[in-house]
Amino acid sequence: MSNHKTDHAIKMTWVPEASCGMARAGHLHTRHGTVPTPTFMPVGTVGTVKGMTMDAVRSTGAGIVLGNTYHLMLRPTADRVQKLGGLHRMMDWPGPILTDSGGFQVMSLGALRKLDEDGVTFRSHIDGSKHRLTPEISTDIQFKLDATITMAFDECPALPATPEVLRKSMEMSMRWAARSREAFVAREGYGQFGIVQGGTERDLREYSIKALTEIGFEGYAIGGLAVGEGQELMFSTLDFTTPMLPQDKARYLMGVGTPDDLLGAVMRGVDMFDCVMPSRAGRTARAYTERGPINLRNARFAEDTRTLTPHDDTPVAGRYSRAYLHHLFRANEMLGPMLLTWHNLAYYQRLMRQIRAAIVDGTLDVLAVKLREDWAKGDWTEDEWPMPDLAL
Repeated sequence: MSNHKTDHAIKMTWVPEASCGMARAGHLHTRHGTVPTPTFMPVGTVGTVKGMTMDAVRSTGAGIVLGNTYHLMLRPTADRVQKLGGLHRMMDWPGPILTDSGGFQVMSLGALRKLDEDGVTFRSHIDGSKHRLTPEISTDIQFKLDATITMAFDECPALPATPEVLRKSMEMSMRWAARSREAFVAREGYGQFGIVQGGTERDLREYSIKALTEIGFEGYAIGGLAVGEGQELMFSTLDFTTPMLPQDKARYLMGVGTPDDLLGAVMRGVDMFDCVMPSRAGRTARAYTERGPINLRNARFAEDTRTLTPHDDTPVAGRYSRAYLHHLFRANEMLGPMLLTWHNLAYYQRLMRQIRAAIVDGTLDVLAVKLREDWAKGDWTEDEWPMPDLAL
């Protein structure tokens, strides 16, 4: 394994195509394919998007998926994934894969972790076994997983937090970012993203961005948001954060979010997203639609012969009634969560395609108004329904 500093391999690139206000459309070119942006990455935590075959994931239009260093290092282990040909081969996804560094999961362990300048010692949530993560170890694990995009190791403090706590955490994350970059093995079409920290404090975010750009990464992630601060504060933080980021590199907002979160963040200059929300909602009978979320456990759907939405372009809404989906969840059949996860991920991808097309056309503001008006209307009434239902 050659060191990053002595390896002059070609790096991945983000190429702009169009802009509309702060919003950007472009293409992320990688060793494993090109991804149109803005893009939403389905979360495949342990090498699988829960309840989905990769053929189903591909059918939604997803171009890149996410894996998780913390979970994969514990099971089946990075060494085993490497022996099995890497994450792409193991999970039947030849396209780009981004792996997070494990820092967020370790943070959430709370009492099970011990933090020091060098890294974090923690106990497995599976069997209590003791493990160690440092910037070097995290970067090496992601190399063994064959991640197309490796994330720098960082600490992500929960909000709210005092400026002093945020400052100390951010400064340590910047030292860890430099060590992560030193450990990164540059390969053609592969890249590493630094993670901007600093909570909702403008001066800390500015310091963090300056430190990361001096190190130099193929892309930049905005971390430390969607951790309890609320949408308004998240958006106001993005308002001053994204303009400070390099214009020629991809921008990734970690762990976000609802459809309205995605729209608002794109309008503030973000290119990439990931979130468990659409898949987790699918497992709890919550369907995302053009008219907002629908809870299929609700008794009013027991004899509703309509499809989930009149506009769905996946086989889910075209073939299954609300009544059938309601029945699957009431009967605890695994097909229910599988179908709704598929539906939700397809909706998220369709939404990103809509947003991207509007950026290219210069009409994003018009689309944003319409999307938000429709989400606020709630479920279609019988009179509004524009398509025949699935009744015989």
